[in-house]
Amino acid sequence: MSIFGKIMSAIFGTSASATPVSGGAAAPASGGAATSGSASASPATPAQTVDVAPILDKAVAAKKEKLEWRTSIVDLMKALDIDSSLAARKDLAHELGYTGDTNDSATMNIWLHKQMMTQLAANGGKLPADVKW
Repeated sequence: MSIFGKIMSAIFGTSASATPVSGGAAAPASGGAATSGSASASPATPAQTVDVAPILDKAVAAKKEKLEWRTSIVDLMKALDIDSSLAARKDLAHELGYTGDTNDSATMNIWLHKQMMTQLAANGGKLPADVKW
């Protein structure tokens, strides 16, 4: 299963679609304007609405460490027991159509978090107002 699929399944349950919804913006390779993502499938109508915050807050509480899933892709992945290594994040970036420099991990991580929040919302995830996406 893809990393994106693992994240979606951990939040939405095993019946979640593991294909990114189209419409995500890819980060520019060198500071220019964002372009449309290329690794996306046709949009699907969400089958269910899932309140994301309680699921992730519960996962964070079980870890007994300070994890900021609302702002960090690494912390979101750690909370869900998904490999958050740089290699795994590069794979996730590839899955989601990132076109920027994957060696610039800070920029990639910010893009990944925003894209994951966008994908969660597009797939029926209800996000709290303090999550910027």
